[in-house]
Amino acid sequence: MTGPAEFDQFAENYDERLNNALSASGETKDFFARGRVEWLAKCLREISVSVHCAIDYGCGVGGTTVFLRNLLPCRSVLGLEISELELERAKRDYGCATCRFLTFPEFQPDGSVDLVYCNGVFHHIPPVERAGSVNYILRCLRPGGIFALWENNPWNPGTQYVMHRCDFDRDAVKISPPGAVRMLRSGGFEILRTDYRFFFPRTLSWLRSLEPALAKIPLGGQYQILARKRQS
Repeated sequence: MTGPAEFDQFAENYDERLNNALSASGETKDFFARGRVEWLAKCLREISVSVHCAIDYGCGVGGTTVFLRNLLPCRSVLGLEISELELERAKRDYGCATCRFLTFPEFQPDGSVDLVYCNGVFHHIPPVERAGSVNYILRCLRPGGIFALWENNPWNPGTQYVMHRCDFDRDAVKISPPGAVRMLRSGGFEILRTDYRFFFPRTLSWLRSLEPALAKIPLGGQYQILARKRQS
């Protein structure tokens, strides 16, 4: 994974930098974070999965960790992050009994977690290291546990533009939806579904009611792969 020093430099103004990059869409990072978790919650209801404990893998400054706790809902969420400075912000702004934050070395996977959520992290992990990250997530999950992988869609021109505008995404090595599916299958996961979200900017928000019907069209700004750890 990209080293902590690279992300430490963005810790104090992470939100501002990301919101500036996203301004072309007319929305802020919280709009997308809430939208991802609301879609995930819908998917989990459809397969009758309840989440008691979850991990926010690569939690950054912690904003999504709170959405996971409140919108899934679940009893506790653990945010894991490589940047200690970003973790300091997460602990300061969101830390509580139900939202904890640790560095990766501070947490030992024990196969007990119901859900691992991950957004926009794997394009920062060198391709040769991605299998190790998938295995780490697999070891976190209980048998039958769910991995929700969200990534930026390299087939969406708007996404490419936003990533080019974002200081910490310009050098990212993007991963295509089929590539992500192959990566998870090779890592021992069963693929449940792939969905595409965020088709319309705010200027076309009146069309957003169509998005659920478009979820299988591979042109949304982001995609979610929902995968399950096999029972044995």
